[in-house]
Amino acid sequence: MKNIVLIGFMGTGKSSTGRLLAGRLGRPFIDVDRKIERETGLTIGELFAQHGETYFRAREKAAVARVARYRKAVIATGGGVVLDPDNMRRLRAGGVIICLTATVQVILERTGRRSTRPLLARPDREEIVARLLAERAPLYGQADFTLDTSDLTPQLTVEKIIAFLRQEGHIHGRS
Repeated sequence: MKNIVLIGFMGTGKSSTGRLLAGRLGRPFIDVDRKIERETGLTIGELFAQHGETYFRAREKAAVARVARYRKAVIATGGGVVLDPDNMRRLRAGGVIICLTATVQVILERTGRRSTRPLLARPDREEIVARLLAERAPLYGQADFTLDTSDLTPQLTVEKIIAFLRQEGHIHGRS
């Protein structure tokens, strides 16, 4: 049975949706960013501040290499996981890739609730989000299924993902 891998920009609901989806399907939930934080003893923000993005991306790549070997898990990735083709090759080899999206305004509102987003710790947040979304759009577009969560609750997002997984034969029965 394949993993269900959630990709997408920060603030699109990967972690909250992933936890709910895993619970509904009776699967383990793995949040790659939380895994990195546990392993390093630092938050993602602290990793960026103390060691830089290159160091973080190397830690992310190592974590992805490990979690991609799991089976029947729901995996929530960081927003930049798509930047490394090896990450995506590994995740796709054993998983169904689902991309969660949202509008720039929704992302700004959701990420503004916490100041733990190192790429957004700047005054020009809207411009940064729009630019990063545009740069990553072709990479996010390679998902097996894309769902805009702008107007969806995490529960409704889970329902739509389950409907897709059932339709494509990735899950069977009632969930």
